[in-house]
Amino acid sequence: MAAESLGSFYRHKVSSPHTVDPGGFGEFNVFNIEERVRTGQSSPAFVRRDFYKIMLFQGDNIFHYADKSIPVSGSTLLYFNPSVPYTYEPLHAGSKGYFCVFRDGFLGENLKTVKAHALFAAGAKPVFPLNKEQTHQIAIIFQKMEAEVQSTFAYKYELIRSYTLELIYLGLKLNPADITSPVNAGTRIMAVFNEILERQFPIEHPAQRFDLRSPRKIADLLSVHVNYLNRVVKQQSGRTTSEYIADRLSAEAQALLRHTDWTVSEIGYALGFETASQFNAFFKKQTSHSPLSFRKV
Repeated sequence: MAAESLGSFYRHKVSSPHTVDPGGFGEFNVFNIEERVRTGQSSPAFVRRDFYKIMLFQGDNIFHYADKSIPVSGSTLLYFNPSVPYTYEPLHAGSKGYFCVFRDGFLGENLKTVKAHALFAAGAKPVFPLNKEQTHQIAIIFQKMEAEVQSTFAYKYELIRSYTLELIYLGLKLNPADITSPVNAGTRIMAVFNEILERQFPIEHPAQRFDLRSPRKIADLLSVHVNYLNRVVKQQSGRTTSEYIADRLSAEAQALLRHTDWTVSEIGYALGFETASQFNAFFKKQTSHSPLSFRKV
């Protein structure tokens, strides 16, 4: 399940050339979903990307995020990030809306602020149904992006970046529970812990190994005592460190079982289990299903 680059996306999924920001903020472009429906472009493969996507989707469909399948109807605002593989069902006639794609560098220093929130976090459910007024407001932002991409305004990318941030903060406004409280030492430790965990993904081929499974190993990397790490993770997430890691491994295992043709042994090995029986026991404890029975569902 190799990751798709932004360059590959442009080469194979869209007819228009990509836009490169000459100011050095990174690559950005915006697209009209109706155009994709008219030209018969296929749904994206289930892979991770090296770029972010924000989408205003109007219609009925099913979006697949890692181990979750989320049906949408009407107008929906969706966020996709490089940590989580995704795809969606084929687009139907009548589907419409917009989406934009951009790399980390496009947001510059603002990306640190964005990453401090749960909107683009692994395990998040960044799918928000919209009412008529919200749909109109967000469609106007995308239309402004489209206009600026084609303009010759010297500061158009600074303006587009502000529109992109507006879409991000609108998402946080739609789900205020995800807005973080003032940062303290525990919050910082939790953020770095999660970054270390997520850095080991994507699992792109069966020979790759997920090695940092031990709370003690991660605590050593953070230069904190494992008991302190356990206390912080429990306070921040309500789970022990081992439970937190196991939940993440289980989500990855489910995604690999659903969306790759790797054998159960290959998936178990890639996730750090020495034998298939160890992986089977872990997966059954987490999901109440064996890997093979889960794959058949």
